[in-house]
Amino acid sequence: MRPVCITNATIVTMDERAPLVENGAVVVADGRIQAIGPAALTASHPDAELVDAGGGIVMPGMLCTHTHLYSAFARGMALPGDPPRNFKEILERLWWRLDLLLTPEDIASSAEVGLVDAIRHGVTTLVDHHASPSFADGSLDVIAAAVEASGLRACLAYEVSERNGAASAEAGLRENARFIRAIRPTAAARDGRLAAAVGLHASFTLGVETLSACADLSAAQGVGCHVHVAEDLVDQDDCQRRHSTRVVPHLVEQGVLGPGSLAAHCVHVDGFEIAELARAGVAVAHNPRSNMGNAVGSAPVAALSQAGVVVGLGTDGVSMNMFEEMRAAQAQARLAAQDPRLMPSDRVLALAFGGGGRICDSLFAPFAPGLGPLGQLRAGGPADLVILDYAPPTPLTPDSASSHLVSGADGGCVTDTMVAGRWLMRQRELVSLDQAAIVARSRERARALWRRAVSA
Repeated sequence: MRPVCITNATIVTMDERAPLVENGAVVVADGRIQAIGPAALTASHPDAELVDAGGGIVMPGMLCTHTHLYSAFARGMALPGDPPRNFKEILERLWWRLDLLLTPEDIASSAEVGLVDAIRHGVTTLVDHHASPSFADGSLDVIAAAVEASGLRACLAYEVSERNGAASAEAGLRENARFIRAIRPTAAARDGRLAAAVGLHASFTLGVETLSACADLSAAQGVGCHVHVAEDLVDQDDCQRRHSTRVVPHLVEQGVLGPGSLAAHCVHVDGFEIAELARAGVAVAHNPRSNMGNAVGSAPVAALSQAGVVVGLGTDGVSMNMFEEMRAAQAQARLAAQDPRLMPSDRVLALAFGGGGRICDSLFAPFAPGLGPLGQLRAGGPADLVILDYAPPTPLTPDSASSHLVSGADGGCVTDTMVAGRWLMRQRELVSLDQAAIVARSRERARALWRRAVSA
């Protein structure tokens, strides 16, 4: 493939060694960044295809460390009865009702919708957590096929849960094991386009034997566990009632939480649990828009970070606009503490790219150990980048870049998305996916699923 040289750009690298290059150029070849430097760099690469960024911003692709691609059909879905009053009712009346109805065709269509959304908003790597109890066996293959067609990177896991009985939990565990083994020898895994983790729902839907089985699978396959932790107080209340302890120490004791594992949410963790997460080497995926929408609270992100816990940002199935997620992370932290000094823009970027990059590097390492670093642009690193047409109304400098990206730019500014040196979107036109066909298919699948949901 011919090398590409992106010119006429302000390059925000997220690499602290050289964070900003004004009027710069990026040279890409063989899926990797070959060089970053001043515009004069183009002269030393005469054979490269020149791409004019139009004076825009070139930056690393966004990283979503927790999402649910199966959630697309919930958008706009109206179910009979009163609105859910709390988190448990949201699960029972919406999500556990929806995931039980998913067919293989629904799973594929919903995944395609989420992947289009990701490319359009500049997300290049995502960590998915899937559930389809009526079709567990082979479900991750369906999503993986959609991911491979899209050109994005994704770490997939199936949500093990006992809420539909022991046989359903066993099917989920079996699907995780099968998929991990199936992708390990593939080019998609070796190239860092597909990875896998052991997925679990949460402590309050899992017994000790199932937790132990998940931990054993994780250890045997050398991959992490991906589990919801203390998203709502119902998780802590259940753990206290059944096990006389809190969620984090319980999951650590069962071997689910440890190095390489990913805890989603951690809204209701206390100081002891934060210290335990740090000690155990557990990373956290923070999902502020979801937490606000479900009215479950605000995660103690500052305390987690100060304790040394790696924290990234996720969407939890909300739209893939990670720029909105960054803004929400900042606003939620300040509102919760009633302190406008909290979560400055540089700290938000540290979550989105620094923490997110470390989480993704860890999840992909068992399959593609030489992939990283994700979340930054540097010579030799993966060519995962986006171009923004954001025109800053005030000077964009090393000191102001974080404020511009958090408070000014948005996912709608993304014009081009590249993963592993391959364009997935050029000048706002999708290259790898047919959005019109995907949307038409999704509307038909959603309409049929909605009818089943109402009559169920």
